[in-house]
Amino acid sequence: MQTSQKKSHLSMSNKICYQSALEIGTYCLPQFHTLDCYPSYCTLESSSASGGYAIYNPPSTISFSSDGSPVSLQDSVSYPPDALHSPDNTYASSISGSCVTDDANDFLHKLRELENVMLGPDSDISINNDRSFQKGIHVASPGSKLKDAIERKDLKRVLIASAKAVSENDLWTANWLMDELRGMVSVSGEPIQRLGAYMLEGLVARLASSGSSIYKALRCKEPESSELLSYMHILYEVCPYFKFGYMSANGAIADAMKNENRVHIIDFQIGQGSQWITLIQAFAARPGGPPHIRITGFDDSTSAYARGGGLEIVGKRLTKLAQLYKVPFEFHAALIPGSDLLLHHLDVRRGEALAVNFAFMLHHMPDESVSIQNHRDRLLRLVKSLSPKVVTLVEQESNTNTAAFLPRFIEAMDYYAAMFESIDVTLHREHKERINVEQHCLARDVVNIIACEGAERVERHELLGKWRLRFAMAGFTPFPLSSLVNGTIKTLLENYSHRYRLEERDGALYLGWMNRDLVASCAWK
Repeated sequence: MQTSQKKSHLSMSNKICYQSALEIGTYCLPQFHTLDCYPSYCTLESSSASGGYAIYNPPSTISFSSDGSPVSLQDSVSYPPDALHSPDNTYASSISGSCVTDDANDFLHKLRELENVMLGPDSDISINNDRSFQKGIHVASPGSKLKDAIERKDLKRVLIASAKAVSENDLWTANWLMDELRGMVSVSGEPIQRLGAYMLEGLVARLASSGSSIYKALRCKEPESSELLSYMHILYEVCPYFKFGYMSANGAIADAMKNENRVHIIDFQIGQGSQWITLIQAFAARPGGPPHIRITGFDDSTSAYARGGGLEIVGKRLTKLAQLYKVPFEFHAALIPGSDLLLHHLDVRRGEALAVNFAFMLHHMPDESVSIQNHRDRLLRLVKSLSPKVVTLVEQESNTNTAAFLPRFIEAMDYYAAMFESIDVTLHREHKERINVEQHCLARDVVNIIACEGAERVERHELLGKWRLRFAMAGFTPFPLSSLVNGTIKTLLENYSHRYRLEERDGALYLGWMNRDLVASCAWK
C-alpha cells in the first residue's frame, strides 16, 4: 500500500464512522493508522498488461487466494477478471496479501554489490548462488516439540516461535516457520487463523523493513472513502467497544456539567462527531433547558478521508442536530495535530465550563520512549493548566508501548484474539464484508505493533495503571463515574453476546470479552 500522508490511518485505535438514524449524516468512530515504516499488506491489484490480477510471491511474503488459503509462493499468478468477480468468488477482490517486489535473486545481487564495495571486485570470496550461500550457514534443527506443534497445527505456538526467531535474528528458522505458517493461516478461517494471517504479515513486514536498501516498498490498494466508511460502520455495530467508550465518557461529562450554562468540549480526535449526538440529545432534555455548547474538534487524516472533506462537514452536521433539538451550539475546527498544540489554539473563554475528551486517542501520542519532547505527558500538563471540570479517558487495555518485541507480539496476539473471537460471534464468516472489516479496521493496528519501531510505531497502548500514573503526575485527581452510566451500559450489552462483561474497579469501568479486558474508561478533574 503506497499510502499517502493524507490517507494515513490511525486504529482502534481513533474514530470510526456510522450513519445516524436521525438523518443528520455520516459520523465517525475510532480510526486506524497507516504504517509508513514497513512494506504493508495489500489487496489484489488490477494488471493493465494482462487485463487480470497479479500477485507477486517472492520468498518471505504471503498472499491469499479467494478462499483464504495461501497461493503459490514461487511465481506470479494471474487471475482473469471474470474469475475474481464470479458468484463463487465472493472475497477475491478484497483479500489481503503481501506484494514484495524483490525476490531472492535481487537479494543476492545486492549482497554481491556489497561484497564488491567491501572486499573489492577481485576477491575470491563470492556468493555464486543461493545454494552455495546457504551452505555456508549452519541451520539449527528444530526441536521435537516445535515439530509436534506444527503437525498439530498449534498456530499460537508456531506464531510465538516464529516471533522469537525474528527477535533473535535467526532468519533461517524464522523463514522456515513463516513458510509453515502460510499453510496454517487463513483470512476466512477460525478467529486465530484470521488473526494469524495478519500477524504473519507483520513478521514479514518487520523483516523486510530491516533491509529497506534491498527490498522495495509494497503497494496496496486503498479502499474508496465510502467503502472505508462502510467497514467502520459495520465494526461499530457488531462490537460494543466504541459505544461503551463514548457512553461512559458522555456520562461523566453530563454529570460534571449538570448545573452549567455554558459548556466548552475539546475533543482531541473528533472523527465525524458521532460521540456528541447522544450528549446533545441529553442536554436538550435537561430540566431547566440546555446549556450553550461549544465544541472544539481536532481532526485526523483517516476521518477526513472517510468523510470526504474537512471538519467543516462535522460542524455543519452537529449544528443541524443541535438546531433540531433547540440547543445553542458553536463548532470550532482545530487544524493542527495534538503534538503541536499551544494554549492559544484552544480559544478558552471566561465563563465556560471546560470538558476535555481523550477517546481512543492518547495512545497515538509519542511518549518519553519515543521522543525527548514526550508529547503524551506534555499534552496532559497543558490540559491541566486549563483547569477543566472533567477530562475523560477511553483506551484499549493493552500493554504494547515500551514492551520489547517478543512480549509485545504475545500481548498483541492475546488482545486481538479476543477481539477477533468477539467479531466471530456477531459477524458470521460468510458475511461478504467481514474480511474487509478486519483488514481495514484491525489488521493495520496489528501489523503496526509487530512491524514498526520508534516514531513509526504509532499503536502504543498502555494499561490503565500506567495512565493513572501519567494523570496523577500531571496534577489530576480521579472524577467518580456515575452509577447511572454503569446501568446504561449494562442495558446496552444486553443486545450483544453474554460473553461480554462489564466490571467496575477502582473508579474505572472495564469492558471485556470473557476473561480479557479490552477497553477501560475513567474520568479526571
